[in-house]
Amino acid sequence: MKRRSTLRTTLFALIAAPLLLTVAHAEEGPFISIVTGLAPDDLLNVRAQPSPIGKTEARLANGASVNNLGCIDVDGRQWCKVEAENPKISGWTPARYLNPVNPASPPDPDQADASAAATNNAGQALDAATASPAAAQPPPALPPDLTARLGGADDAAAPATTPKSAAAIAMQDAYGLALVANEPPPTGETPAQAEATAGGAAIEIPCARNVGQPMTLCAASVEHKGSDKADVTVTWPDGGSRVISFYGGLPAGSDGDSDFRFTREGSLSMIRIGVSERFEITDAVAFGH
Repeated sequence: MKRRSTLRTTLFALIAAPLLLTVAHAEEGPFISIVTGLAPDDLLNVRAQPSPIGKTEARLANGASVNNLGCIDVDGRQWCKVEAENPKISGWTPARYLNPVNPASPPDPDQADASAAATNNAGQALDAATASPAAAQPPPALPPDLTARLGGADDAAAPATTPKSAAAIAMQDAYGLALVANEPPPTGETPAQAEATAGGAAIEIPCARNVGQPMTLCAASVEHKGSDKADVTVTWPDGGSRVISFYGGLPAGSDGDSDFRFTREGSLSMIRIGVSERFEITDAVAFGH
């Protein structure tokens, strides 16, 4: 009896250790970021996916505070998972509009669910192994190694010469499932901007026409005028168009009368015309390389 009690205590201590570390980390408190860097009267889109064409779940004004759960890199741009309670908000925003930026990676909810299920299965197996005196009898033939059951039979190691107890098998399964759940998910979505080809090929770029309007996709065509000169004609979904000129590898102006300005993030030009018009055009679209 004493030996079974010691085994139960030790095994639950091993299982509980990762969970206790997770709880201790959570008790450190949320990472708070402040929305900043928006243009006057502009709002920050909170999207369902880390993509400029992801569904808009909510919008935040300059100065709003959110819980920053961590950030990831998608196609060379940083996106952060954020949450807020009042109003209830959960989604992704570009890291460039958050200060400070959480250097950690966002948690994977599937991993937490799998770890909890593995812990529960290990506890049930331990109860079955210690509840009856029959546990002292020689164990039945061992099932195939967990690696083989998960599809890696060719790489499974040879079984140990000493038979394992049911509790040891349960522990191995728990950690094995946790490792499988920890595999990284597929990265991001397909970029919205396809690479333009010569001769004015039709493409789509992120755009917005009115103040506070979420970014959508506008049809565009490109007229190349040399290796570093081009005119990009953007057609609004509700009619009308805007011509944006590039010179020397950078945005140079437009056919509108309003103030023209831009910022660069890697190979992406984020262009604003007046107080409301916004465009995001990559070098691949403008110059075809």
